[in-house]
Amino acid sequence: MAHIIVVGNEKGGAGKSTVAMHIATALARMGHKIGTLDLDLRQKSLARYIENRRRYCERAELSLPIPDHVDLPEIDASALSPGENASDHRLSMAVAGLEPDCDFILIDCPGNHTRLSQVAHSLADTLVTPLNDSFVDFDLLARIDNDGETILGPSVYSEMVWSARQLRAQAGLPPIDWIVLRNRLGAQQMVNKAKMESALARLSERIGFRPAPGFNERVIFRELFPRGLTLLDLRDVGVDKLNISNLAARQELRELVKALQLPGVEVEF
Repeated sequence: MAHIIVVGNEKGGAGKSTVAMHIATALARMGHKIGTLDLDLRQKSLARYIENRRRYCERAELSLPIPDHVDLPEIDASALSPGENASDHRLSMAVAGLEPDCDFILIDCPGNHTRLSQVAHSLADTLVTPLNDSFVDFDLLARIDNDGETILGPSVYSEMVWSARQLRAQAGLPPIDWIVLRNRLGAQQMVNKAKMESALARLSERIGFRPAPGFNERVIFRELFPRGLTLLDLRDVGVDKLNISNLAARQELRELVKALQLPGVEVEF
């Protein structure tokens, strides 16, 4: 069976689609067969990213690895039995269609709570949660006291992941490997940054995730999207000499993929 990677967080602006695209193309470049699904049916950032890549490759006559992206199939609601949910069927059909030909299936979730996102989390073998380095984002994982240090209890997103873990346990499936990425980090070392790092470390032991570094805030990510490119494509499109920022970003991607500890993946870039 394909290993399912879910990129999820119930808050927008954390860089989920950027992280999802870079993981997907990194795996494709290493020779793994990967399919992708975008559950943000309104914005479709990952779907647009991949479409931009396909169109750019055609125009530039380039042959870059492109994930096998599919849209969710439409379901005739009248054909469902009483109590059956159309969203569940759409997602299960899409996964079943990709699974025979894929080593990995990556699912990008919207930045809010939906039925599709909830079901996707219960399918996750690996869950990747990008998180801005802010206590506004941290509040989705846990409620924290006024001192910025004392954790009062889990919050809405953690509770949703806990429910997904319970469903997997009831179905006899392996537990979710949950990784929380500190993403879009600023360059400066600040008190808030240190408090976030400390709070995440304590929370990881309490609710069971692995903290890992994501990407620093860089202009290049916004520049790559219109062409559907990633950090690993720069030399293929004529960038012969990478600047220090680009090299640092590639190293961040390498460390991110290594931190995922995906089965059968040896980081080769």
